[in-house]
Amino acid sequence: MTETPARTRPDLPSAGTAPFGVQQIRRLGLGLTAGTLAWCASIFAFSTVSEGTPERIGDLTGLAFQLGLFCLLTIQFRTRATGLSRPAVLMLKVEAVVLGIASVWSLLHGVFPASLQDATWLMVLDICWPLSMIGMMIIGIKLAFAARWRGLLRWWPLVAESWVFVTIPATVVFGDAAARWVGGGHLLVGYATLGVLLALRPDLVVADDVPRR
Repeated sequence: MTETPARTRPDLPSAGTAPFGVQQIRRLGLGLTAGTLAWCASIFAFSTVSEGTPERIGDLTGLAFQLGLFCLLTIQFRTRATGLSRPAVLMLKVEAVVLGIASVWSLLHGVFPASLQDATWLMVLDICWPLSMIGMMIIGIKLAFAARWRGLLRWWPLVAESWVFVTIPATVVFGDAAARWVGGGHLLVGYATLGVLLALRPDLVVADDVPRR
């Protein structure tokens, strides 16, 4: 009798997938914290709105923060934090694309000469910066409902990823001076702390159906 080969579920890691363990989560968590601290330092020093050299420093430290977000997205993708369904995984991939475009803007705006910084095509890329932050908030909501991460780490992404919804209204109401302290302080409480929590408690985000070391 001929045996029928077992079907591989597309929503779970295949047998050949390299295991994703606590040491990797720790390193990526610290990467998130490091990138966040770099941007925080710039915001506290120069505010969120500046010109000249401070603006370029803000762009490049913002890029460091975005690279930190890629560390977070990697953990979320490898642990299937938003769920096992195709749409749940797809939303992480879409966010990675939007965040990638935003990162390209940060790099180019940080190194291009002033005459090119206001180019129309570059301004189009800039739209992806706030869109990427809104996308992170949507992921945080989905992650909380999916309940694959546990304890504080189930809820802390919501705290971190509310940045855009806290900082932008504060800027509008209280001005740039307030945005410096609100924006920088929220990053410390949110994303910087989230990275530390991931480094300290990686066991809270590795599910039983994801290979680990």
